[in-house]
Amino acid sequence: MSEYTLKISEDEALVLFDYFSRFDETGDLSFRHPAEYVALQRLAGQVDKTTSAMFKPEYTQLLTAARQRIAAGFEGEVPCLKSDEIP
Repeated sequence: MSEYTLKISEDEALVLFDYFSRFDETGDLSFRHPAEYVALQRLAGQVDKTTSAMFKPEYTQLLTAARQRIAAGFEGEVPCLKSDEIP
């Protein structure tokens, strides 16, 4: 499995920390300031540049396997999870 490094500024780190902390406390993913959306989009833009797996014919299988590896051993509750969408 490949590893990637993503870079964010101190400002982005602070804004994302607050956003994720609020989500952890409330389960609410709504944005409270445009900077939260911008910081998240900048991070997503970096992710887009790291892999081409999303263009492979076996994307669904790759995504399922990645989700299983990442979630392996996790036993907590997940806020806002739509379990009817989990294969």
